[in-house]
Amino acid sequence: MTDASTYTPPPVWQWDKEAGGTSTNRPIAGATHEKELPVGEHSLQLYSLATPNGIKVTVMLEELLELGIAEAEYDAYLINIGNGDQFGSGFVALNPNSKIPALADHSTSPPTRVFESASILLYLAEKFGAFLPTEPRARTECLSWLFFQMGSAPYIGGGFGHFYAFREEKIEYCINRFAMETKRLLDVLNQRLAGNRFLCGDEYTIADIANYGWYGALLVHNLYDAAEFLDVASYTHAMRWAEEIDARPAVQRGRRVNRPWGPEETQVPERHGPEDFK
Repeated sequence: MTDASTYTPPPVWQWDKEAGGTSTNRPIAGATHEKELPVGEHSLQLYSLATPNGIKVTVMLEELLELGIAEAEYDAYLINIGNGDQFGSGFVALNPNSKIPALADHSTSPPTRVFESASILLYLAEKFGAFLPTEPRARTECLSWLFFQMGSAPYIGGGFGHFYAFREEKIEYCINRFAMETKRLLDVLNQRLAGNRFLCGDEYTIADIANYGWYGALLVHNLYDAAEFLDVASYTHAMRWAEEIDARPAVQRGRRVNRPWGPEETQVPERHGPEDFK
């Protein structure tokens, strides 16, 4: 490993497998092995993992079911990104970007593929007419906060999370840079929620579901063991919002789906029906 203070970027970057971060990281796209995806009995087939990105979709699906929308029943299959499942041929066909979550809707012919968590939330909201305002101004506000989250996630995960929690060598500049940005983003939410119950006002929407995935993990579930370091308790309005969402029954179920770690009672590695939560 080259010392950070003496590193000079080469004229042309070359892939150094030893410096890539994890064994699954690589600079090329596409499948590494043949593996078809399983397909269950429901129209909606989800392939995911219970990361902050993954739980957005399982929470959304459980919220739709909580409303009594039977057509939102789904099968959820585990994609273990640490094992490279996202590079199987079937998953790459569903999501060429090899990232979870990915959804296939078999109610259409041919099935509709949907990838990127915000795209899936928007697809489901429009398909079932829920958690998305219809009045143009309110809809636009909702989508702005939805895409705020998509733009901010890399700073929290690939930035702060990587350098604070996962990189063995702690680099002060990198940690300071991404901790500052993470705290600024928390403050954006905190100021917004000082005068609003939810991000778009009194209505719970896909904007809340998306932002809860990451910010709920930081505020309520001590993501990266960084709650004290980031002083998350000081963001009182955001904390109130996150705790209210966290207590919703559908959210509690959604957090368990495609989760193969933690206490056994919190795990539902695969989900095919409500009986899987019992």
